[in-house]
Amino acid sequence: MFFDTGFGLLRVIVITLCAYAILIVVLRAAGKRALAKLNAFDLVVTVALGSTLATVLLSKDVALAEGALAFAMLAGLQYAVARASIRWGWFRDAVRAEPRLMVEDGVARRDAMAAERVTRGEIDAALRQRGIGRIAEAAAVVLETDGSLSVVPASAGRAAELDALEGVAR
Repeated sequence: MFFDTGFGLLRVIVITLCAYAILIVVLRAAGKRALAKLNAFDLVVTVALGSTLATVLLSKDVALAEGALAFAMLAGLQYAVARASIRWGWFRDAVRAEPRLMVEDGVARRDAMAAERVTRGEIDAALRQRGIGRIAEAAAVVLETDGSLSVVPASAGRAAELDALEGVAR
């Protein structure tokens, strides 16, 4: 009822130890970006790594070597996409979203919020996390490429004048 055989439990222990070690080696080789979730593609790779690990650990149909190859392929593809994004602007535009301004100089940009499906409540939550009580106290709120909301307080200056907002879609 709780397990089929002792061998099955032993298999899970051994495969878990080996797969975990392999995953650590692959992630260290892949670099810090491997789990950074800087954009949608990075998030997909992170989720795929977790799914692959679970499959290797629990499925008798997937050999450890196949799982190790999958880890390496995912990390390699992420590396290739990151390099291609740096090298070719058209490729970067194809695989990455651009940040978008949701609040500018204390005024909510309702058209941008609607287009990105961001609610006023989500904007307010981001403001509260930064210790800002009123939207008028924000120079900018930006929906970042990873889906997070960044808040620039009004004390930093006008949104139109901030260097940090260069490249942010309006």
